[in-house]
Amino acid sequence: MAVKSKNITRIEQLEQLSEQEVAELQKVTDKFAFHCTDYYLSLIDWDDPEDPIRKVIIPDVRELEEWGRFDPSDEGEYTILPGLEHKYNSTALLLVSNICGGVCRYCFRKRVFMEPDRDFLQDLPAALQYIKEHHEINQVLLTGGDPLVLTTSKLENIIRQLREIEHVQIIRIGTKIPAFNPYRIVGDPALLEMLEKYSTERKKIYVMTHFVHPRELTDLSIESIYLLQKAGAAVANQTPLIRGLNDDPKVLAELLSRLSFIGAVPYYIFQCRPALGNKAYTMPIEEGYEIVEQAKSRVSGLAKRARFVLSYSSGKIEIVGKTKDYVYFKYHRAANDADSGRFLALKSNPKACWLDDYDEVVQDYPVGLPYRAYGPE
Repeated sequence: MAVKSKNITRIEQLEQLSEQEVAELQKVTDKFAFHCTDYYLSLIDWDDPEDPIRKVIIPDVRELEEWGRFDPSDEGEYTILPGLEHKYNSTALLLVSNICGGVCRYCFRKRVFMEPDRDFLQDLPAALQYIKEHHEINQVLLTGGDPLVLTTSKLENIIRQLREIEHVQIIRIGTKIPAFNPYRIVGDPALLEMLEKYSTERKKIYVMTHFVHPRELTDLSIESIYLLQKAGAAVANQTPLIRGLNDDPKVLAELLSRLSFIGAVPYYIFQCRPALGNKAYTMPIEEGYEIVEQAKSRVSGLAKRARFVLSYSSGKIEIVGKTKDYVYFKYHRAANDADSGRFLALKSNPKACWLDDYDEVVQDYPVGLPYRAYGPE
């Protein structure tokens, strides 16, 4: 059996919580799903109410605050059919699973667990046909849910058919399994053999990990990353910036450094999306920018490659700088190719948690404007 960790699916199964805590948290789990592996739960120091692993996975009554949106990045606008999104010209996204190894409390796709059949890919042949007909698509991201909760045979069925499409060069697997259940990787030689078969010299499989705190980088997790790399997969890491979890520059710097040590390239640091229930986990953009820059100042160049971005409706927008009065943004990847590289100077708003919270656009620079002209006039 590949998976040696079992799932905990009900909050009342956690013997470390008091009856009163269970009663309060059941109100949260009635609205937002809870489940986790016993491996990940074993990392919690239950004597520490501020334990970072606890913050990732254990529900919080503050999730019931009325704040945020069902689909904060408007993924519905780019959905071709359930489970297939085509937002960026060269990239298609397949939601191949509606289950994760655990439900992060700050998840921006809570809707996948609240309405599990709504966005889950159920017609793989139709999705593959769409990708075949759109030759501009050179990479496909498998996500969900988590693709690595699928059996290896089911995952291989998807990857094999994608590899048969000539213009698909990169396959990306978005996963938190190396943190939630590294046994899934360490204990399944067939998974590693499959990755080795389809991650070729000219067409790589990328595994996009989701480590958010240094405590997640256990010996077993690090071994799972090494085995993925040994099988030929390239590994990069994405982390959201979360209030009370990794918003200390020292903690974030340690995470970035340790990821660089094991070759899990720091790729994106995401502003926490304003999804339902996420108010307690979200911090203002400008505060986040300061934290990210302080963290980067503590690490080497290899560890500071991550970009601090908002995954906004119209694209990935990087926060590139700020002064006392202004904040500067740049489209790192745009849904509309004409917006690529577009540069925005906005009036500072220290309380803004999303681009929509800024009232005044000081300048909106067209793509290609000489750098010397950037800045409010």
